[in-house]
Amino acid sequence: MNLSFNIAEQGEGPYRPLAILRWIMVVIFVSFGMQKFTLQSAQGIAQFISNSPFVSWLSMFGLRGEAYVLGVTEFGIAVLLAAGAFSPLLSAIGSLMGVITFAVTWSFFFTTPGVVKWSLSTDPMAWNLAGEFLFKDIVLLCVCLVLLLASLPRSIVRSRAPHRSRAAHRWLTDA
Repeated sequence: MNLSFNIAEQGEGPYRPLAILRWIMVVIFVSFGMQKFTLQSAQGIAQFISNSPFVSWLSMFGLRGEAYVLGVTEFGIAVLLAAGAFSPLLSAIGSLMGVITFAVTWSFFFTTPGVVKWSLSTDPMAWNLAGEFLFKDIVLLCVCLVLLLASLPRSIVRSRAPHRSRAAHRWLTDA
C-alpha cells in the first residue's frame, strides 16, 4: 500500500489550481487569527462558544483567553497549510484541522439560540446577522475538504471510490 501524500504544488492538470485555494485559506486563517486578539472579536464569539457542545470548555480561559486559544489555533492551521505547499503530510494535517474548525463553526448555526428561527410561514428559515455571518463557513469547510481529499494518498482515495468513471480515474492518476 502506497501512503505517500499528495500536494497540489507538485500536481499537474486540474489538480494544480488547488494550490491557489491553499494560499487563499492561509490568508483567511491568518486574518481570522488576527481578529481573535481584539476585544471586539472576543466579545462577538462569546455567545457562540458558550452555547457550543464542542468548544464551551474554552470558557475556562475567560473571555479574552478563549479568543486567544482560537487565534493561536487559527495561526497554527495557517502555518500548516503554508508548510503543506512543501510537505504533503502537513498539507493533509492542516486541511483536516481546517475541516474540523469550520465544522465546529458551522455547528454554531444550530447551537446558538436566536441565530435561526425555523417556521412554517412564508419564510421557512430566517436568520439574523450572526446566522448570515456563519453561513459562509460551509463554503470554507468545503474548500478545506477539497484540499484534504487532494492531499490524501492515492491508494486511500482509490480504496474509497471503487466505482468511478473513466474521467475521475484519469483525474486521479494524472494528478
